[in-house]
Amino acid sequence: MKRHFFYAVFLLFVFNTAYSQNTRISNHNSIGWYNFFGTFKMNKKWSIHTEYQWRRENTVTDWQQSLLRLGVNYQLNPKVQLRAGYAWIETFPYGEIPINGMGKDFTEHRAFEMVTITDKISIVDVSHRFMLEQRWIGRYSNATLTTEDEFPFLNRLRYMFRCQIPLKGTEIKDKTPYVAVYDEIFVGFGKNVNENIFDQNRLGILLGYRFNSTVRMEAGYLNQIVQLGREVNSRNVFQYNNGLIINANFNIDLSKKNQK
Repeated sequence: MKRHFFYAVFLLFVFNTAYSQNTRISNHNSIGWYNFFGTFKMNKKWSIHTEYQWRRENTVTDWQQSLLRLGVNYQLNPKVQLRAGYAWIETFPYGEIPINGMGKDFTEHRAFEMVTITDKISIVDVSHRFMLEQRWIGRYSNATLTTEDEFPFLNRLRYMFRCQIPLKGTEIKDKTPYVAVYDEIFVGFGKNVNENIFDQNRLGILLGYRFNSTVRMEAGYLNQIVQLGREVNSRNVFQYNNGLIINANFNIDLSKKNQK
């Protein structure tokens, strides 16, 4: 009896694996993300966050996304930072199977709230980032339209774990190279989520260099897995996007100027 039970479980596992593969369409793209992050410190507690991400398909030649994000930071304590703000995103019809079913670009507006918790374990810097997003995503009610006429509302929860380690010395300070690894998972929820409760996952491996307290640069490999919110021929669509990521980070301390 036990042998028959294990055979049945094994056959069920094989069937489910084959079925899930047959009901999934995979789309592979080469991407390049070129990002600017600027933080302007007003005083010990408050700062302004600015960000622009120039996201390209085929590494650099074609549009994938344009993302602008602005926020206000509050340093609750040395290890916990709070942020709230707004983001504007334009997504283009990249790849063999565009995100928009009509093959059109679309605008998205977001409000977001974020908590970042940092810690240090020996020489490793560790951070946990939790983000909640309220999203209004542009949609066309028919193919003849040239601009979106609907903006359905979606919610999304994000969690990112990141660790970084200096390649010389015991801490990342001025003139220090370092390596960083991060992974971020996105989960959609609410009545308009449709297919993609699992929205996407991002894995990054970066080589960085801190020039000084103001300027830090990073470059490396990015792997992005995206599940589309719609089916194609009754099959789920997954994008597997791989490529280059470059980050330019600037921290400007305006509080020192205000004290003069």
